[in-house]
Amino acid sequence: MKELEKTYDPSGIEGKLYQKWLDKKYFHAKPNPDKKPFTIIMPPPNITGHLHMGHALDNTMQDILVRYKRMQGFETLWQPGTDHAAIATEVKVVDSLKKLGIDKEELGRDGFLEKCWDWKKEYGGKIVNQLHRIGSSADWDRERFTMDEGCSKAVQEVFIKLYEKGYIYKGSRIVNWCPVCQTSISDAEVDHEDQNGFFWHIKYPIAGEDGRYVEIATTRPETLLGDTAVAVNPEDMRYKDLIGKSLKLPLTDREIPVIADSYVDKEFGTGCVKITPAHDPNDFEVGKRHNLEELIIMNDDATICLPGSKYHGMDRYEARKAMVKDLDDLGLLVKVVPHDHAVGIHDRCKTTVEPMVKQQWFVKMEEMAKPAIEALKSGELKFIPERFDKIYLHWLENIRDWCISRQLWWGHRIPAYYCKDCHEIIVSKDTPDVCPHCKGTTIEQDEDTLDTWFSSALWPFSTLGWPEETEDYNYFYPTDVLVTGYDIIFFWVIRMVFSGIEQTGKLPFHTALIHGLVRDSEGRKMSKSLGNGIDPLEVIDKYGADALRMTLITGNAPGNDMRFYWERVEASRNFANKVWNASRFIMMNIEKVPEAMVELSELTIADRWILSKGNHLIKEVTENLDKYELGIALQKIYDFIWEEFCDWYIEMVKPRLWNEEDVTRAAAIWTLKTVLIQSLKLLHPYMPFLTEEIFCNLQDEEESIMISNWPQYREDWNFESEESAVETIKEAVRGIRNVRTSMNVPPSKKAKVYVVSENQDILSVFERSKVFFSMLGYASDVYLQSDKSGISDDAVSAVIHQAVIYMPFAELVDIEKEMERLKKEEERLEKELLRVRGMLTNEKFVSKAPQSKIEEEKEKLEKYTQMMEQVKERLNQLS
Repeated sequence: MKELEKTYDPSGIEGKLYQKWLDKKYFHAKPNPDKKPFTIIMPPPNITGHLHMGHALDNTMQDILVRYKRMQGFETLWQPGTDHAAIATEVKVVDSLKKLGIDKEELGRDGFLEKCWDWKKEYGGKIVNQLHRIGSSADWDRERFTMDEGCSKAVQEVFIKLYEKGYIYKGSRIVNWCPVCQTSISDAEVDHEDQNGFFWHIKYPIAGEDGRYVEIATTRPETLLGDTAVAVNPEDMRYKDLIGKSLKLPLTDREIPVIADSYVDKEFGTGCVKITPAHDPNDFEVGKRHNLEELIIMNDDATICLPGSKYHGMDRYEARKAMVKDLDDLGLLVKVVPHDHAVGIHDRCKTTVEPMVKQQWFVKMEEMAKPAIEALKSGELKFIPERFDKIYLHWLENIRDWCISRQLWWGHRIPAYYCKDCHEIIVSKDTPDVCPHCKGTTIEQDEDTLDTWFSSALWPFSTLGWPEETEDYNYFYPTDVLVTGYDIIFFWVIRMVFSGIEQTGKLPFHTALIHGLVRDSEGRKMSKSLGNGIDPLEVIDKYGADALRMTLITGNAPGNDMRFYWERVEASRNFANKVWNASRFIMMNIEKVPEAMVELSELTIADRWILSKGNHLIKEVTENLDKYELGIALQKIYDFIWEEFCDWYIEMVKPRLWNEEDVTRAAAIWTLKTVLIQSLKLLHPYMPFLTEEIFCNLQDEEESIMISNWPQYREDWNFESEESAVETIKEAVRGIRNVRTSMNVPPSKKAKVYVVSENQDILSVFERSKVFFSMLGYASDVYLQSDKSGISDDAVSAVIHQAVIYMPFAELVDIEKEMERLKKEEERLEKELLRVRGMLTNEKFVSKAPQSKIEEEKEKLEKYTQMMEQVKERLNQLS
């Protein structure tokens, strides 16, 4: 056993311990037929990323589960890796090249990809190194990358299988289009931002009926140029006669039909809806139902593309202004009404997304969604908390085909080739030399890459060697738990589920543990624009990784957002200091007393109490962790260590430790060490560095706490009667302390304590506990009796269950000094009362002073009056 440093310094031990764990390969997992596997896949952070509070929370939760299962004896794999983050990385690399005066197009595809790989080598490992700082015990020997050879092979395999099955096709559908990045983007990359906008009410004249028109309201008047119909609800009697008629489309020479579709809400707006199939996802669906033309009116950069039109070449917002003015000049603008609405913003470049029909690659989702829905309904898949079931089902039951192509160079290039001779599409792993259809040799590969989510959807099995039947895949797959935030539940969790079932025939995991967001102290989402983000590494530098981890889990409930307070980090640091100092005290005393084998029969009432309390804690914490109640389990561990073990038990045993003649010293030492080790093991998943340092210095039998055995509940350590007895003692001590506090009696002042009870069992409890009860109760002597005989009438008392505790008043208080103090207080209060009453009876003050000031003085009058009554009552008692 080694001695701990006097003060706990996280910066001095964390790096050293983490390197030890890496060197010893404690995180490494390998198939073991003698053990059950437990597998978690790490949501791969972007190679462009920097550790933020969301990462810190997500990885801390995973690490807690992994460390817990490792100690339980599972062959535990936490599979790490990073994501190539196609758009984010391409934007970063393009920007870095611009600063050097280099244009992406000038480099060409191959040259640009070289720059991307250089970027990955330089910055790709940054966030991984930061994850080391928070103690992540992932198997870094197995680190994967979404574009490494194995993952790329899996992506290609899946694309080809789905294409051959008829699930992947190329076609024109509505997509989210970013005019700045000039690529389609997924729903996951679109933030919906509330903005102040307008409803422009516009007249659409009815063809052949002069003076008659319908009125539509739109938030995007510039899309009017792409309208191919106006829809009304078939049950709306206002427009029944218009169905089938034509309207003159303002600012154009076109006419468009009035169609009936139940999509229109007749109670909203005017009940007439302009239909622009090529620039609105809902309109696109309406257009398909009615075979409407899909008229694309914008270029990829969101400028108007209508040759011959005065608006041709204008930016969409420039065109909007010009069109609104023209409509007004023509008398077709009815009114403009302010309207707040959600606008889709590309999360990378913050540009407003333009819905646009594009020729893209899609995945048919209807059939693949069905087994994913059934998995949840059957109970095979479980969300924690369950309220996310509804979100999961709603998304799958209303699923649309998935656009998987991106107009980028960085990413998995689509394995599709075009024959220039016969224009057929060839999907193949390798570049074909000859077209199988016409034998032509002029073949080019599709320029597009796959959506990043396509590759990350395969993450649970592609990282384990699939499509090969590897030993790792057969042993560790399916994985067990996915831990992730609710903000990507649709985009990633669901895609992994249907991909796993489709490709492997198995669910990728049985449980999805969903957590909330870490917000600032005001409840706001942390963001660069608000400048309210908090760097986890800054917290670690100041308080240590364990304090950060504890803060993130304390009070954390699955699915709920949490607020970050620096005060909570300080409280977590204080807890770490408490554990450190208690451990140091115990170790110093262990050195003074030879360790010996102790039988349970040799334990005192206090020893059995704490052993039993710790035993129940083991059972409860294990149950909580099995139910993923990480915050509840931590709170129980915290309460036990701080209150029961440190504040009560250690204080109880001090008289025995300090008395060399006490025959129970060995029992005390054994109990202290045993309970401390059990407590450290329960705490280890949450605070790995602190617990490892103490554990390795406290004992010599095991080299690391993280590979030690998880504590087990023992029936022979269940001492219910002793637990009840000590709780009675604690109740008495609290009663004594409350009385002394109310009388301002300092701890140094000792007094006789009388325990009066007709219950002999209660008196027996106090008899067996005299040694520590007298110290905790600041007693000069303890007397146990069945009645109040010999106790002075002025004795103060504290009532507990089946007993009354008495203390002679004169032994608690120096009556002369107390009366002197009280008289000085009486004089002070008289002056204060005189002043306040004088102010409140002064008409000049009352008439001119603010009402708040008057109320303040009234409150003082009430307070001083009550204080004076208490002082006089106390003086009467003493005299």
